[in-house]
Amino acid sequence: MSSSPVSLRSLIPAVFLPTLIFEIGVGALAPVLALSARALGASVGTASLVLALLGVGQILGDVPAGALAARVGDRKAMLIAAGIAAVTLTGGALSRSVWQLGLAATATGATNAVFNLARQAYLTEVIPVELRARALSTLGGMVRVGAFIGPFIGAAVLAVGPVRNVYWLALLCTAVTAVVLLIVPDVAEPTPWRPSGSAPVSVRTVVRAQRKVFLTLGVAVVLVGSVRATRQAVLPLWAEHLGQSPSSTSVVFGIAGLVDTLTFYPSGKVMDRAGRLWIAVPSMLVLGLTMACLPLTHGLVSLTVVAMLMGFGNGIGSGILMTLGADVAPPRTRSQFLGVWRLCADSGSAGGPLIVSAAASLGSLAAGIATMGGVGILAAAALLRWVPRYSPFATTGTRNKSAVAKGPAAASGRSERSERVES
Repeated sequence: MSSSPVSLRSLIPAVFLPTLIFEIGVGALAPVLALSARALGASVGTASLVLALLGVGQILGDVPAGALAARVGDRKAMLIAAGIAAVTLTGGALSRSVWQLGLAATATGATNAVFNLARQAYLTEVIPVELRARALSTLGGMVRVGAFIGPFIGAAVLAVGPVRNVYWLALLCTAVTAVVLLIVPDVAEPTPWRPSGSAPVSVRTVVRAQRKVFLTLGVAVVLVGSVRATRQAVLPLWAEHLGQSPSSTSVVFGIAGLVDTLTFYPSGKVMDRAGRLWIAVPSMLVLGLTMACLPLTHGLVSLTVVAMLMGFGNGIGSGILMTLGADVAPPRTRSQFLGVWRLCADSGSAGGPLIVSAAASLGSLAAGIATMGGVGILAAAALLRWVPRYSPFATTGTRNKSAVAKGPAAASGRSERSERVES
């Protein structure tokens, strides 16, 4: 273990770089999944389902990812995920039927869950508390940057070859990620909370011990995830409703994505210095209000302005759910807890667009969008209510009170009650 203090710069080779490379591959792959399904004879609806299976796989992989990381360690879990991803991406490239492609997409999503959870758990354990939000916001920012530039690299590949080549691009990114993980050592070793040779705690036991957290703050996480994911769905749908061309819609979406990717580090700095609520609540308020205003736009200019504001609201919230999870996760069962925590977020991400889709199928896209705007306001209220109860870093006030009441225990972001429950 390194004796030098862990800094954000020291985390670049071992944490942020492999995350960025891996997410570039995923970002390049996502837009072509539906095209691959269509090439195999799928209908438009079935092709959309194949694309959705990437997210379904991530949901299915969240809890097993936590259990795997707890059993073999974060780095080994990522290497296992990279190896499985190599198989699933090859399977996707060579698929001869829609069901084979769907299976490959689902399994690839599950490997993404393992990779992201492992890096989150590692950062939570080794980064100093005073840098926690900046580190996790940067980790979330790497995911955003990868998702932003991946499609552009994929488009360049498609310009000179068939759709299948994008799968080989994603496979190359996965291989490079594995090489980086093998040759670049972590800057510090995680704290060995579990005695050598002892069996890891089951996920069921963790859920039972932390049920109050999941039934309160976990519900807020579901709401946040639903609003964030809905933003990506409603922008192209409303642009089409306004009669915008696909190229104009892509430009608007790209501008919003650029704003999104430029704000992750400042938000982490605010969270570390002023507290989590100073970012969590404004992020949801901006997203909720701008989403509610989206149906009021009637042209390209107004649509672009609202899209940029939505990108800003989403961007400043980069890493907030990972940071809150790190604040409240029990150290001895951190990986298992974070697996369930990510399940809450990813379930919300899957459910939000479904609400809009259901409203649109009933003939009122505007009503569905406005409803999700209300969910954003509700999410802000839920965060305001529950974050101070469980996170000692909600505000500077809660941080000071926690330090006085708990002394050194406050630094871990845990309550004494949770320690008693676990022991």
